[in-house]
Amino acid sequence: MQFVRAMSAVALLLLLGTAIPGNAQQDRNDEKNGKPERQQGRGQREEPPAQQQHPQRQPQQRQEQRGQQQQGQRRGREQPAQQPQAQEQRQQPQRQQRVQQPEQQQRDQQQQGQRSEQQQVQRTQQQQRDQQQRVQQSQQRLPDRQIQQPPLRNRQQAVAWQQQRGWAKQGAWQGQSTWQQNRARSWASDHRSWTQRGGYGGYYIPQASFGLYFGSDHWFRMRSRPTMYMGYPRFAYGGYSFLLVDPWPEYWADDWYATDDVYIDYDDGYYLYNRRYPYIRMAVTIAL
Repeated sequence: MQFVRAMSAVALLLLLGTAIPGNAQQDRNDEKNGKPERQQGRGQREEPPAQQQHPQRQPQQRQEQRGQQQQGQRRGREQPAQQPQAQEQRQQPQRQQRVQQPEQQQRDQQQQGQRSEQQQVQRTQQQQRDQQQRVQQSQQRLPDRQIQQPPLRNRQQAVAWQQQRGWAKQGAWQGQSTWQQNRARSWASDHRSWTQRGGYGGYYIPQASFGLYFGSDHWFRMRSRPTMYMGYPRFAYGGYSFLLVDPWPEYWADDWYATDDVYIDYDDGYYLYNRRYPYIRMAVTIAL
């Protein structure tokens, strides 16, 4: 029984061995004979894809794609760079205009200030020329005028005239409460001579004393600001106390009393002269 089984297995193996070479031989014969069915099947299985049919075109297409991508990237980089530049160009005139406006305003203010200063200087110079011209005209009207000798007047008469404020008549300057308020608004129209006031009625300095301390050869400085008395600045010099009953010119410095040389002289009454402004004379009276 075992022998029979072994023989069967051997017979089966021999059968299979003869069948497989036969099939292989049949396939080779079919290929040689060019059977269409097998060639068509193989052709369908072995047909290369489209990309493999044109191997030379693929590198060119990839190069073109890469070139287009790179060109697009460059354009993308150039456009953002160009946009800020264009915006900067549009904003630059606006910034320049904003910068130029304050500069123009400053120049306008400076020019306006310079014009105001020039106008003020011109007004002051014109006032000085007008006053000098009036003084010259008065001197021309009296070419042979002699310095008048003060009349004799006793102390009692001078005190009575002072109590009546005899210097404040004929539209003369009225006293103020402070030094600054006694500054003229327009000295050419605010001041009055003693003749215009109706004459000097105060105390007279004896001629012997006058020659020692007064006149154009005896100038001095007040040093300290005059004090206020009866509404007028008062200062002392040569043993006497004087009231400045005229306003001081508006174009003088505030501290002219400490910087300018002055002297007292007599014409139709007593006047205070400033050597810096020789054509200005301010009426003064002796305070008792």
